[in-house]
Amino acid sequence: MKYMIMTFGEASAMMETKSADWIRKMIEFMHTLNDDLREAGELVDAQGLTDGSQAKTVRFQNGTPVPTDGPFAESKESLVGYWIVDVEGEPRAIEIASRIVAFVEAPIEVRRVADGPPEV
Repeated sequence: MKYMIMTFGEASAMMETKSADWIRKMIEFMHTLNDDLREAGELVDAQGLTDGSQAKTVRFQNGTPVPTDGPFAESKESLVGYWIVDVEGEPRAIEIASRIVAFVEAPIEVRRVADGPPEV
């Protein structure tokens, strides 16, 4: 089963509140985690994203798609990175997320990737 493990935050806040040493260790941790998941055959994809301030949201207004600056959510925190893993089940996905939480000490969201559209 595939799961998306998502981390949220704000890059500018991290740069203001975390030390350069912590940021280097966090990047090293992420590389190690990716290597471990790759070696286990569980990693499908993992990416870090640019800060939400660089995002564009496209909305449909008056019959026309209109792009606006900023992330979809009206909050400072937005999706900053993700892993897609192919694992035996939810317990393993939560185990991986728990490893991340133990390092970053911030919430991580785990969501199963749908096998297809919902039945109607």
